[in-house]
Amino acid sequence: MFNGKLFDGWGSKTPLKIDKYGNANTVVHPHPPVEDEISVLPFRQYCTDNGMSTGSNDMIVDGSSTPVPFYVQASDDHEIFLKTLSVQISDGGGELDKFGNLSALTNGVSWSWETQMEGDYELHEGIKTNLEFIKIGLGEPAIDKQYKLDQGGMGSDDTYIPVIDLTATFGITWGLRLRKGSTDKVIFTVNDDLAGLTVFNIIGYGIRH
Repeated sequence: MFNGKLFDGWGSKTPLKIDKYGNANTVVHPHPPVEDEISVLPFRQYCTDNGMSTGSNDMIVDGSSTPVPFYVQASDDHEIFLKTLSVQISDGGGELDKFGNLSALTNGVSWSWETQMEGDYELHEGIKTNLEFIKIGLGEPAIDKQYKLDQGGMGSDDTYIPVIDLTATFGITWGLRLRKGSTDKVIFTVNDDLAGLTVFNIIGYGIRH
């Protein structure tokens, strides 16, 4: 057994105390470490057809013959952790058992996390209805009993806005990691013809450092 004392690096003469149960006392501060040299910044980006903020985020495409991926890709300069995905599906007269107001899709919108270590890791084989998107987000947000936002004066379109919190859905504390300098991606792939929808896009939120 080695007996010793631990002191901080700031010149304190009071050693760290460990109680008889092996617990160390800590103090919870109302702010993050202000001396941390690693800067953590908010991250927000649409899923686009080239994985970058400069790409198209309009996911109303025909993927019935050739699937069309929309994704957020890793950065050369920063670590990225995607924590939340905000989906918008707007269409006139949409119902839960449809996709917007289109009939339930044949193949759906597949969802995967592609990493250099795991390859293309499937998260959903094909989302075919508004309800399936809502179920992935565990029913949040519940706008009304139909989970539908009536845009009222903005026209005749109704909107579904499921929010996928990756901590709530999968238990991943920091979200899906896109490693700096890698080819990692979070991908939604359109596998049907979505012509007729008014709006379909997905925004990823998280942190970068």
